[in-house]
Amino acid sequence: MRRTRTVAATAALALAATTAVLIPAADAAAPKPKVLAKHLVSPLTAAIDDDGTAYVTQNFAGQLVKVRPGKKPKVVYAGKNGNEVGGVSVFHGKLVFTETASDDNGPIKSWVKWITPKGKVRTLANVRAYENKKNPDKSVAYGVRGISDECAAQWPTEQFGPPTYTGVPDSHPYATLQTDEGTVFVADAGMNAVLAISPRGRIRTLAVLPAVPVEITAELAGGMGLPDCVVGETYYGEPVPTDVALGGDGRLYVTTEGGGLGEQMPLGSVYSVTLRTGKVAKVAGGLFAPVGIAIAPSGTMFVSELFGGRIVRIKRGSAKVRTFAKVNMPAAVEWTSRGLYATTDVLVGPSEESPSTPPGGKLVRFR
Repeated sequence: MRRTRTVAATAALALAATTAVLIPAADAAAPKPKVLAKHLVSPLTAAIDDDGTAYVTQNFAGQLVKVRPGKKPKVVYAGKNGNEVGGVSVFHGKLVFTETASDDNGPIKSWVKWITPKGKVRTLANVRAYENKKNPDKSVAYGVRGISDECAAQWPTEQFGPPTYTGVPDSHPYATLQTDEGTVFVADAGMNAVLAISPRGRIRTLAVLPAVPVEITAELAGGMGLPDCVVGETYYGEPVPTDVALGGDGRLYVTTEGGGLGEQMPLGSVYSVTLRTGKVAKVAGGLFAPVGIAIAPSGTMFVSELFGGRIVRIKRGSAKVRTFAKVNMPAAVEWTSRGLYATTDVLVGPSEESPSTPPGGKLVRFR
């Protein structure tokens, strides 16, 4: 997942502790999930086909794996040169996914690809090329809007980047959704936009997601070493869209993480997007790093909170967030007639401090 330019810093962890997500005690406990696959490496996205076959991306390992009931995961695609593989979706057997190449400074190339019935991999669209040409959020101002020159001169740019800037070319396609007509919708976490790609690979911008306002309090400024002149100002972070689902009302529903600070505080949201006009409306907020969304036929939404330690549900027509299940590091959520599928423990695995720790990602199903 892309970490955007923001005023986030490790000092904000202390602030995050004071704004922890509260889990309503009255929520009914979800049924215990059945583990379908384990020892997965960063399984950030998943898709379930009509016959119950699951496809899961191991993003940081650069792999797409197939999980059949009762069988071990099988690699069906592996990216080259350490490329990240993610954003998988499946529609009546058609597999679509994203691939992103990065260097030390972040993503540099990105594509949406698909796998033919004969197993051949084809590129549907070059997403980074579109971003370099169009840059949909180029007119959006991030950072402290209207900051004075005197105050900007005091801003610690080495730690936090420029005090204000507009959207720069950056693409990290994070999720895909296929439709009956063959259109592929893409939530691009780097572009801060939702794209629509035609069956012939033509890309258009459906919507740019709004910047995330965060008030700079004296506590936040003091903990992060920001100048006193920004206290009381508002910092506008990048939204970072992470997943997209189609509702029964014909609208798209998109999760946004809330930028780098959204990885430490509950700044995430769910937005609806009208397909005909691209109009964006906020549905719910206060989510802690939401990265997956699924919608049941009833209209109830299920959203994973990667750093909130739970999957939540939001009833149709409501903005109230309630706990569905408490799970560690959930990411993908997929609704099917067989139940709710999810990936959990997605960032559990080897680290510099614990190199022998085995990959802990799981694919589970709630009945």
